[in-house]
Amino acid sequence: MSERLSSKVIDQHAERLCKLAKDIWDNPEMGWTEKKAVEWTAEYLRSEGFETEVGAYGMPTAIRAVWGKGHPVIGFAAEYDCLPGLSQKVCSSKDPVVPGGIGHGCGHNLLGVGCLGAVIGLKAELEASGKDGTVIFYGCPAEEQLTGKGFMAKAGAFYECDFNIAWHPGATNQNTIGVMNGVEAGFFRFHGKTSHAAANPQDGRSALDAVQLMNIGSEFLREHVTSDVRIHYVITNGGLAPNIVPDYAESKFFVRALTREAVVDTFNRLIKCAEGAAHMTETTLEIERLGGIYPTMQNKVMANIMQKVREELPDVEYTEEELKFADEINRAQPQYVEGVTPPIDYKNKPLVAMNGGASTDYGDVMHICPSVANIDCTAATLSGGHSWMVTACSGSSIGMKGMIRAAKVMAGGAWDLICDPEAQAAAKAEFDEAMAGKQYECPITDDVKWPYND
Repeated sequence: MSERLSSKVIDQHAERLCKLAKDIWDNPEMGWTEKKAVEWTAEYLRSEGFETEVGAYGMPTAIRAVWGKGHPVIGFAAEYDCLPGLSQKVCSSKDPVVPGGIGHGCGHNLLGVGCLGAVIGLKAELEASGKDGTVIFYGCPAEEQLTGKGFMAKAGAFYECDFNIAWHPGATNQNTIGVMNGVEAGFFRFHGKTSHAAANPQDGRSALDAVQLMNIGSEFLREHVTSDVRIHYVITNGGLAPNIVPDYAESKFFVRALTREAVVDTFNRLIKCAEGAAHMTETTLEIERLGGIYPTMQNKVMANIMQKVREELPDVEYTEEELKFADEINRAQPQYVEGVTPPIDYKNKPLVAMNGGASTDYGDVMHICPSVANIDCTAATLSGGHSWMVTACSGSSIGMKGMIRAAKVMAGGAWDLICDPEAQAAAKAEFDEAMAGKQYECPITDDVKWPYND
Protein backbone atom coordinates (compact mmCIF):
# COMPACT_ATOMS: atom_id res chain seq x y z
CA MET A 1 0.00 0.00 0.00
CA SER A 2 1.11 3.60 -0.52
CA GLU A 3 2.69 5.48 2.35
CA ARG A 4 0.21 6.94 4.80
CA LEU A 5 -0.19 10.71 5.02
CA SER A 6 0.37 10.54 8.77
CA SER A 7 3.72 8.80 8.23
CA LYS A 8 4.81 11.39 5.65
CA VAL A 9 3.97 14.24 8.01
CA ILE A 10 5.75 12.57 10.92
CA ASP A 11 8.83 12.15 8.72
CA GLN A 12 8.65 15.86 7.88
CA HIS A 13 8.74 16.60 11.60
CA ALA A 14 11.33 13.94 12.43
CA GLU A 15 14.33 16.24 12.81
CA ARG A 16 12.42 18.63 15.06
CA LEU A 17 10.90 15.79 17.10
CA CYS A 18 14.29 14.17 17.60
CA LYS A 19 15.78 17.47 18.74
CA LEU A 20 13.02 17.83 21.35
CA ALA A 21 13.56 14.26 22.56
CA LYS A 22 17.31 14.91 22.86
CA ASP A 23 16.74 18.21 24.66
CA ILE A 24 14.55 16.42 27.22
CA TRP A 25 17.20 13.67 27.51
CA ASP A 26 19.90 16.32 28.08
CA ASN A 27 17.77 17.96 30.78
CA PRO A 28 16.25 15.07 32.78
CA GLU A 29 13.59 15.97 35.36
CA MET A 30 12.07 13.83 38.06
CA GLY A 31 8.33 13.33 38.38
CA TRP A 32 6.27 16.37 39.41
CA THR A 33 9.14 18.69 38.35
CA GLU A 34 9.12 18.27 34.54
CA LYS A 35 8.96 22.01 33.82
CA LYS A 36 11.32 22.20 30.84
CA ALA A 37 9.85 19.16 29.13
CA VAL A 38 6.35 20.58 29.59
CA GLU A 39 7.31 24.06 28.36
CA TRP A 40 8.99 22.76 25.21
CA THR A 41 6.28 20.21 24.44
CA ALA A 42 3.49 22.74 24.93
CA GLU A 43 5.27 25.26 22.69
CA TYR A 44 5.47 22.63 19.92
CA LEU A 45 1.77 21.74 20.27
CA ARG A 46 0.71 25.40 20.10
CA SER A 47 2.82 25.89 16.97
CA GLU A 48 0.86 23.04 15.35
CA GLY A 49 -2.54 24.57 16.11
CA PHE A 50 -3.47 22.67 19.27
CA GLU A 51 -5.38 24.55 21.95
CA THR A 52 -2.92 23.91 24.74
CA GLU A 53 -3.24 24.23 28.51
CA VAL A 54 -0.24 23.87 30.81
CA GLY A 55 -1.13 23.18 34.42
CA ALA A 56 -4.18 21.18 33.39
CA TYR A 57 -6.25 19.53 36.14
CA GLY A 58 -4.57 21.79 38.70
CA MET A 59 -1.23 20.03 38.13
CA PRO A 60 1.69 22.32 37.17
CA THR A 61 3.39 19.75 34.92
CA ALA A 62 0.30 18.33 33.22
CA ILE A 63 -0.75 19.28 29.67
CA ARG A 64 -4.08 19.06 27.89
CA ALA A 65 -3.85 19.97 24.20
CA VAL A 66 -6.84 19.62 21.86
CA TRP A 67 -7.45 19.82 18.12
CA GLY A 68 -10.52 18.91 16.04
CA LYS A 69 -14.22 18.51 16.62
CA GLY A 70 -16.79 15.83 17.24
CA HIS A 71 -16.37 12.11 17.76
CA PRO A 72 -14.51 9.88 18.07
CA VAL A 73 -12.39 11.57 20.71
CA ILE A 74 -8.98 9.91 20.80
CA GLY A 75 -6.53 10.69 23.57
CA PHE A 76 -2.78 10.03 23.70
CA ALA A 77 -1.10 9.63 27.08
CA ALA A 78 2.43 11.08 27.07
CA GLU A 79 5.11 10.94 29.78
CA TYR A 80 8.39 12.77 30.23
CA ASP A 81 9.77 12.07 33.73
CA CYS A 82 13.09 10.36 34.49
CA LEU A 83 14.63 8.12 37.16
CA PRO A 84 17.13 8.61 39.99
CA GLY A 85 20.66 7.24 39.73
CA LEU A 86 20.54 6.56 35.99
CA SER A 87 22.57 9.40 34.55
CA GLN A 88 24.51 8.09 31.56
CA LYS A 89 26.37 9.35 28.50
CA VAL A 90 25.57 8.07 25.01
CA CYS A 91 28.28 5.43 25.13
CA SER A 92 28.44 1.64 25.35
CA SER A 93 29.85 1.34 28.86
CA LYS A 94 28.55 2.65 32.16
CA ASP A 95 29.66 6.28 32.35
CA PRO A 96 27.31 8.77 34.04
CA VAL A 97 27.08 12.38 32.97
CA VAL A 98 26.67 13.19 36.67
CA PRO A 99 27.72 10.43 39.10
CA GLY A 100 24.61 9.36 41.00
CA GLY A 101 22.53 11.77 38.92
CA ILE A 102 19.16 11.38 37.29
CA GLY A 103 18.58 10.08 33.77
CA HIS A 104 16.10 8.71 31.25
CA GLY A 105 16.55 5.03 32.12
CA CYS A 106 12.98 4.27 31.02
CA GLY A 107 13.01 6.26 27.79
CA HIS A 108 10.29 8.73 28.70
CA ASN A 109 12.08 11.43 26.72
CA LEU A 110 11.07 9.32 23.71
CA LEU A 111 7.65 8.36 25.03
CA GLY A 112 6.23 11.87 25.30
CA VAL A 113 7.69 13.06 22.02
CA GLY A 114 6.49 9.91 20.24
CA CYS A 115 2.95 10.77 21.31
CA LEU A 116 3.51 14.31 20.09
CA GLY A 117 4.47 12.98 16.67
CA ALA A 118 1.40 10.75 16.65
CA VAL A 119 -1.07 13.55 17.32
CA ILE A 120 0.53 15.68 14.60
CA GLY A 121 0.24 12.79 12.14
CA LEU A 122 -3.38 12.07 13.07
CA LYS A 123 -4.28 15.76 12.81
CA ALA A 124 -2.95 15.76 9.24
CA GLU A 125 -5.17 12.81 8.30
CA LEU A 126 -8.27 14.48 9.79
CA GLU A 127 -7.51 17.81 8.11
CA ALA A 128 -7.04 16.22 4.71
CA SER A 129 -10.17 14.08 4.94
CA GLY A 130 -12.55 16.59 6.55
CA LYS A 131 -13.76 13.83 8.88
CA ASP A 132 -14.99 14.55 12.38
CA GLY A 133 -12.66 13.58 15.18
CA THR A 134 -11.00 15.16 18.19
CA VAL A 135 -7.36 14.58 19.12
CA ILE A 136 -6.24 15.15 22.71
CA PHE A 137 -2.63 15.11 23.90
CA TYR A 138 -2.37 14.44 27.63
CA GLY A 139 0.99 15.33 29.14
CA CYS A 140 1.13 13.14 32.23
CA PRO A 141 3.55 13.84 35.09
CA ALA A 142 5.30 11.38 37.35
CA GLU A 143 4.56 7.96 35.87
CA GLU A 144 7.55 6.62 37.78
CA GLN A 145 5.81 7.65 41.01
CA LEU A 146 2.86 5.57 39.75
CA THR A 147 0.13 8.07 40.60
CA GLY A 148 0.34 10.87 38.02
CA LYS A 149 -2.54 9.64 35.89
CA GLY A 150 -4.56 8.77 38.99
CA PHE A 151 -4.34 12.37 40.18
CA MET A 152 -5.31 13.50 36.67
CA ALA A 153 -8.26 11.11 36.58
CA LYS A 154 -9.42 12.30 39.99
CA ALA A 155 -9.52 15.81 38.53
CA GLY A 156 -11.54 14.64 35.51
CA ALA A 157 -8.99 13.66 32.87
CA PHE A 158 -9.57 10.93 30.26
CA TYR A 159 -13.34 10.60 30.74
CA GLU A 160 -13.95 12.69 27.61
CA CYS A 161 -12.19 10.08 25.45
CA ASP A 162 -13.86 7.45 23.34
CA PHE A 163 -10.46 5.74 23.04
CA ASN A 164 -6.95 6.26 24.38
CA ILE A 165 -3.57 5.29 22.95
CA ALA A 166 -0.09 5.11 24.45
CA TRP A 167 3.23 3.38 23.90
CA HIS A 168 6.40 2.56 25.78
CA PRO A 169 9.99 2.27 24.59
CA GLY A 170 11.34 -1.26 24.75
CA ALA A 171 13.82 -3.73 23.27
CA THR A 172 11.34 -5.37 20.86
CA ASN A 173 8.45 -4.53 18.55
CA GLN A 174 5.87 -6.66 20.27
CA ASN A 175 2.61 -5.92 22.03
CA THR A 176 1.17 -8.02 24.79
CA ILE A 177 -2.53 -8.42 25.40
CA GLY A 178 -1.69 -9.79 28.83
CA VAL A 179 -1.89 -7.93 32.14
CA MET A 180 0.62 -5.85 34.06
CA ASN A 181 0.13 -5.66 37.81
CA GLY A 182 -1.89 -3.15 39.76
CA VAL A 183 -0.33 -1.62 42.88
CA GLU A 184 -1.20 -0.18 46.28
CA ALA A 185 1.51 1.49 48.36
CA GLY A 186 2.00 3.12 51.72
CA PHE A 187 4.29 4.06 54.58
CA PHE A 188 3.75 2.34 57.94
CA ARG A 189 5.10 4.46 60.80
CA PHE A 190 5.30 3.28 64.38
CA HIS A 191 5.75 5.51 67.42
CA GLY A 192 7.02 4.07 70.70
CA LYS A 193 8.99 5.17 73.73
CA THR A 194 12.74 5.58 73.99
CA SER A 195 14.88 4.24 76.84
CA HIS A 196 18.39 2.91 77.50
CA ALA A 197 18.49 -0.47 75.80
CA ALA A 198 20.70 -1.98 78.54
CA ALA A 199 20.04 -0.01 81.75
CA ASN A 200 16.22 0.22 81.62
CA PRO A 201 14.86 -1.61 78.57
CA GLN A 202 11.61 -2.31 80.42
CA ASP A 203 10.69 1.36 80.11
CA GLY A 204 11.02 1.41 76.31
CA ARG A 205 8.51 0.48 73.64
CA SER A 206 10.37 -0.29 70.44
CA ALA A 207 8.97 1.06 67.21
CA LEU A 208 11.53 -1.07 65.38
CA ASP A 209 10.11 -4.19 67.03
CA ALA A 210 6.75 -3.21 65.57
CA VAL A 211 8.22 -2.78 62.08
CA GLN A 212 9.91 -6.17 62.29
CA LEU A 213 6.78 -7.91 63.57
CA MET A 214 4.76 -6.35 60.77
CA ASN A 215 7.34 -7.58 58.28
CA ILE A 216 7.13 -11.09 59.73
CA GLY A 217 3.35 -10.92 59.49
CA SER A 218 3.64 -9.96 55.83
CA GLU A 219 5.92 -12.94 55.20
CA PHE A 220 3.35 -15.36 56.64
CA LEU A 221 0.62 -13.55 54.69
CA ARG A 222 2.35 -14.68 51.48
CA GLU A 223 1.10 -18.22 52.19
CA HIS A 224 -2.50 -17.11 52.03
CA VAL A 225 -2.81 -14.96 48.92
CA THR A 226 -3.28 -15.87 45.28
CA SER A 227 -0.14 -16.74 43.33
CA ASP A 228 -0.15 -13.45 41.38
CA VAL A 229 0.23 -11.31 44.53
CA ARG A 230 3.59 -9.68 45.22
CA ILE A 231 4.44 -8.02 48.55
CA HIS A 232 7.68 -6.06 48.85
CA TYR A 233 9.00 -3.64 51.44
CA VAL A 234 11.97 -1.71 52.77
CA ILE A 235 12.70 -0.38 56.25
CA THR A 236 13.13 3.33 55.66
CA ASN A 237 13.89 4.23 59.27
CA GLY A 238 15.05 1.73 61.90
CA GLY A 239 16.20 3.89 64.76
CA LEU A 240 19.32 5.86 65.69
CA ALA A 241 21.64 3.62 67.74
CA PRO A 242 21.65 0.03 69.07
CA ASN A 243 21.70 1.18 72.69
CA ILE A 244 18.63 3.39 72.32
CA VAL A 245 15.22 1.75 72.14
CA PRO A 246 13.80 3.34 68.96
CA ASP A 247 10.75 5.50 69.54
CA TYR A 248 10.23 5.83 65.79
CA ALA A 249 10.57 3.38 62.89
CA GLU A 250 9.09 3.23 59.44
CA SER A 251 8.66 0.84 56.51
CA LYS A 252 7.36 1.28 52.97
CA PHE A 253 5.27 -1.43 51.31
CA PHE A 254 4.12 -2.16 47.78
CA VAL A 255 1.41 -4.72 47.06
CA ARG A 256 0.96 -5.87 43.46
CA ALA A 257 -1.48 -8.25 41.80
CA LEU A 258 -3.20 -8.89 38.48
CA THR A 259 -6.58 -7.60 39.68
CA ARG A 260 -7.52 -4.47 41.58
CA GLU A 261 -9.64 -6.56 43.92
CA ALA A 262 -6.65 -8.72 44.94
CA VAL A 263 -4.49 -5.63 45.47
CA VAL A 264 -7.04 -3.97 47.75
CA ASP A 265 -7.79 -7.16 49.69
CA THR A 266 -4.11 -7.90 50.33
CA PHE A 267 -3.31 -4.32 51.32
CA ASN A 268 -6.19 -4.32 53.81
CA ARG A 269 -4.85 -7.56 55.31
CA LEU A 270 -1.41 -5.97 55.48
CA ILE A 271 -2.91 -3.15 57.53
CA LYS A 272 -4.15 -5.77 59.99
CA CYS A 273 -0.58 -7.10 60.29
CA ALA A 274 0.53 -3.56 61.14
CA GLU A 275 -2.26 -3.08 63.67
CA GLY A 276 -1.37 -6.38 65.32
CA ALA A 277 2.30 -5.40 65.49
CA ALA A 278 1.40 -2.11 67.14
CA HIS A 279 -0.79 -3.93 69.67
CA MET A 280 1.95 -6.45 70.52
CA THR A 281 4.58 -3.76 71.08
CA GLU A 282 2.35 -1.14 72.73
CA THR A 283 3.25 1.36 70.03
CA THR A 284 1.00 3.55 67.96
CA LEU A 285 0.56 3.20 64.22
CA GLU A 286 0.36 5.89 61.55
CA ILE A 287 -0.32 4.94 57.91
CA GLU A 288 0.38 7.23 54.98
CA ARG A 289 -1.46 5.96 51.91
CA LEU A 290 0.49 6.63 48.73
CA GLY A 291 -2.33 5.64 46.44
CA GLY A 292 -2.51 2.87 43.90
CA ILE A 293 -3.00 2.01 40.28
CA TYR A 294 -5.10 -0.44 38.32
CA PRO A 295 -3.66 -3.37 36.40
CA THR A 296 -3.52 -2.90 32.66
CA MET A 297 -6.43 -3.96 30.46
CA GLN A 298 -5.39 -4.03 26.83
CA ASN A 299 -8.19 -3.67 24.32
CA LYS A 300 -7.66 -6.54 21.88
CA VAL A 301 -9.58 -4.90 19.04
CA MET A 302 -7.34 -1.86 19.24
CA ALA A 303 -4.21 -4.00 19.71
CA ASN A 304 -4.96 -5.90 16.50
CA ILE A 305 -5.42 -2.64 14.60
CA MET A 306 -2.05 -1.43 15.86
CA GLN A 307 -0.47 -4.76 14.94
CA LYS A 308 -1.74 -4.48 11.37
CA VAL A 309 -0.22 -1.01 11.01
CA ARG A 310 3.04 -2.17 12.59
CA GLU A 311 3.35 -4.97 10.03
CA GLU A 312 2.65 -2.61 7.13
CA LEU A 313 5.40 -0.19 8.05
CA PRO A 314 8.93 -0.80 6.76
CA ASP A 315 11.55 -1.90 9.26
CA VAL A 316 13.88 0.70 10.70
CA GLU A 317 17.22 0.72 8.91
CA TYR A 318 20.27 0.96 11.16
CA THR A 319 23.80 2.02 10.26
CA GLU A 320 26.82 -0.19 10.91
CA GLU A 321 27.85 2.26 13.60
CA GLU A 322 24.48 1.91 15.36
CA LEU A 323 24.59 -1.88 15.20
CA LYS A 324 28.13 -1.87 16.61
CA PHE A 325 27.05 0.44 19.44
CA ALA A 326 24.12 -1.84 20.32
CA ASP A 327 26.29 -4.96 20.18
CA GLU A 328 28.78 -3.40 22.60
CA ILE A 329 25.96 -2.62 25.02
CA ASN A 330 24.65 -6.18 24.78
CA ARG A 331 28.08 -7.57 25.65
CA ALA A 332 27.73 -6.02 29.12
CA GLN A 333 24.98 -8.56 29.89
CA PRO A 334 25.62 -12.17 30.99
CA GLN A 335 22.91 -13.43 28.58
CA TYR A 336 24.97 -12.31 25.59
CA VAL A 337 25.86 -15.11 23.18
CA GLU A 338 28.45 -14.38 20.52
CA GLY A 339 27.01 -14.68 17.05
CA VAL A 340 23.50 -15.36 18.38
CA THR A 341 22.32 -12.22 20.20
CA PRO A 342 21.19 -9.68 17.59
CA PRO A 343 22.38 -6.12 18.21
CA ILE A 344 18.81 -4.79 17.90
CA ASP A 345 15.73 -7.04 17.97
CA TYR A 346 13.69 -4.84 15.64
CA LYS A 347 11.72 -7.41 13.61
CA ASN A 348 7.95 -7.31 14.23
CA LYS A 349 6.67 -10.06 16.48
CA PRO A 350 3.11 -11.36 16.81
CA LEU A 351 0.76 -10.31 19.59
CA VAL A 352 1.20 -12.36 22.74
CA ALA A 353 -0.97 -12.91 25.82
CA MET A 354 1.84 -12.66 28.35
CA ASN A 355 1.41 -11.13 31.81
CA GLY A 356 4.09 -8.82 33.17
CA GLY A 357 5.25 -8.23 36.73
CA ALA A 358 5.80 -4.48 36.37
CA SER A 359 3.17 -1.78 36.69
CA THR A 360 2.09 1.49 35.06
CA ASP A 361 -0.47 4.12 35.97
CA TYR A 362 -1.78 3.83 32.39
CA GLY A 363 -3.79 0.93 33.81
CA ASP A 364 -6.12 3.53 35.32
CA VAL A 365 -6.80 5.05 31.89
CA MET A 366 -7.51 1.57 30.54
CA HIS A 367 -10.35 1.23 33.04
CA ILE A 368 -11.91 4.56 32.01
CA CYS A 369 -12.16 3.99 28.24
CA PRO A 370 -11.01 1.42 25.65
CA SER A 371 -7.22 1.77 25.46
CA VAL A 372 -4.10 0.23 24.04
CA ALA A 373 -0.39 0.58 24.85
CA ASN A 374 2.20 -0.38 22.24
CA ILE A 375 5.77 -1.52 22.83
CA ASP A 376 8.27 -0.31 20.24
CA CYS A 377 11.95 -1.06 19.88
CA THR A 378 14.23 1.81 20.89
CA ALA A 379 17.17 0.02 22.50
CA ALA A 380 19.75 -2.74 22.21
CA THR A 381 18.39 -6.28 22.57
CA LEU A 382 19.60 -6.91 26.14
CA SER A 383 18.89 -3.46 27.53
CA GLY A 384 17.01 -4.18 30.72
CA GLY A 385 14.43 -1.67 31.91
CA HIS A 386 15.49 1.06 34.32
CA SER A 387 19.16 0.73 33.42
CA TRP A 388 22.07 2.86 32.22
CA MET A 389 21.82 0.93 28.94
CA VAL A 390 18.32 2.27 28.33
CA THR A 391 19.50 5.80 29.15
CA ALA A 392 22.33 5.48 26.61
CA CYS A 393 20.03 4.18 23.88
CA SER A 394 17.30 6.74 24.64
CA GLY A 395 19.74 9.54 23.88
CA SER A 396 21.07 7.88 20.73
CA SER A 397 19.90 7.69 17.12
CA ILE A 398 18.71 4.13 17.85
CA GLY A 399 16.16 5.47 20.31
CA MET A 400 15.14 8.32 18.02
CA LYS A 401 14.50 6.03 15.04
CA GLY A 402 12.34 3.76 17.17
CA MET A 403 10.41 6.76 18.51
CA ILE A 404 9.56 8.00 15.00
CA ARG A 405 8.31 4.55 14.02
CA ALA A 406 6.25 4.34 17.22
CA ALA A 407 4.59 7.65 16.34
CA LYS A 408 3.68 6.26 12.92
CA VAL A 409 2.17 3.09 14.43
CA MET A 410 0.00 5.08 16.83
CA ALA A 411 -1.12 7.65 14.27
CA GLY A 412 -1.86 4.99 11.65
CA GLY A 413 -3.77 2.83 14.11
CA ALA A 414 -5.80 5.78 15.37
CA TRP A 415 -6.68 6.77 11.81
CA ASP A 416 -7.77 3.24 10.90
CA LEU A 417 -9.96 3.17 14.02
CA ILE A 418 -11.59 6.48 13.05
CA CYS A 419 -12.31 5.10 9.57
CA ASP A 420 -13.91 1.89 10.88
CA PRO A 421 -17.15 2.41 12.86
CA GLU A 422 -17.53 -1.36 13.27
CA ALA A 423 -14.13 -1.60 14.93
CA GLN A 424 -15.05 1.29 17.22
CA ALA A 425 -18.23 -0.49 18.26
CA ALA A 426 -16.34 -3.76 18.78
CA ALA A 427 -13.68 -2.05 20.91
CA LYS A 428 -16.33 -0.45 23.09
CA ALA A 429 -18.24 -3.71 23.43
CA GLU A 430 -15.05 -5.50 24.49
CA PHE A 431 -14.38 -2.79 27.08
CA ASP A 432 -17.92 -3.04 28.48
CA GLU A 433 -17.65 -6.81 28.73
CA ALA A 434 -14.28 -6.58 30.50
CA MET A 435 -15.61 -4.05 33.00
CA ALA A 436 -18.62 -6.33 33.66
CA GLY A 437 -20.75 -3.49 34.99
CA LYS A 438 -18.04 -2.14 37.31
CA GLN A 439 -16.98 1.48 37.35
CA TYR A 440 -13.48 2.87 37.70
CA GLU A 441 -12.89 4.01 41.28
CA CYS A 442 -9.89 6.29 41.50
CA PRO A 443 -7.28 4.89 43.93
CA ILE A 444 -6.16 8.44 44.74
CA THR A 445 -8.38 8.96 47.75
CA ASP A 446 -8.62 12.15 49.78
CA ASP A 447 -6.03 10.90 52.29
CA VAL A 448 -3.32 10.59 49.61
CA LYS A 449 -1.04 13.61 49.87
CA TRP A 450 -1.03 16.17 47.08
CA PRO A 451 2.41 15.86 45.42
CA TYR A 452 3.06 19.54 44.84
CA ASN A 453 4.42 21.92 47.45
CA ASP A 454 3.69 25.14 45.61
